[in-house]
Amino acid sequence: MKKLFLYILPVFFAGAVSAQQTFIAKGKIEFEKKISIHKALDAIVGDDEGEATWIAQLKKSLPAYKNVYFDLYFSGDKTLYQPGREDNAPQKTPDWALGPANDNIIYSDLSKGESISQKTVYEATYLIQDSIRNIKWRITPDTRTIAGLECRKAVGVIMDSVYVIAFYSEQILTTGGPESFSGLPGMILGVAIPRINTTWFATKLELQEVKPEQLVAPKKGKKTDNKTLLTQLNASTKDWGKNGKRNVWCVML
Repeated sequence: MKKLFLYILPVFFAGAVSAQQTFIAKGKIEFEKKISIHKALDAIVGDDEGEATWIAQLKKSLPAYKNVYFDLYFSGDKTLYQPGREDNAPQKTPDWALGPANDNIIYSDLSKGESISQKTVYEATYLIQDSIRNIKWRITPDTRTIAGLECRKAVGVIMDSVYVIAFYSEQILTTGGPESFSGLPGMILGVAIPRINTTWFATKLELQEVKPEQLVAPKKGKKTDNKTLLTQLNASTKDWGKNGKRNVWCVML
């Protein structure tokens, strides 16, 4: 019984329909990141007829979607997001089709508002130490069930123009989420970003003890911060057109 209370804290609300509602304090969440490969290719096609023909042929050799799995460990005000199990899809997708920064490791200390991220960008590895992004969320009345928990919908904008749809559960006390998303009154269990044709949704939640060694910040990579990295990316991709802008967004999530 004592072990159960390490994970689930009962909280009572006067006047509530139910006398008791359970709140989750620690555990592990598996996220499925789903990338629409075909839509991403369609988005970079210009007016050149030859390029459009080449993209059409390329799509025949690639799956429409690619799933990538991540694990999010959380305990109190700390989270660690890292690559999880391998996708067993029979058709393999080349790394270049996924875009950059697809094996991120992100440590967040929500109480301090700090994060440390390890990201691979064009064969270079960066260690990004910065404050947690402040997103101005607008909470809506819409709901959706994700990984067995009822979630509420919120919308926000990052990087000035990138529209984000998120779903969060107030049953999980930690106010984090996949990648660098946070700032809602509960754990973010679903994210959709139409501009990059990508979604993140929790597939399962495991109530388990989270050991200190499972919440250790990454240490590998060239040290930088978000502002410096963004300046470098914009300079190196300025002649890449639509694809360059999309890649910058993918890295800076």
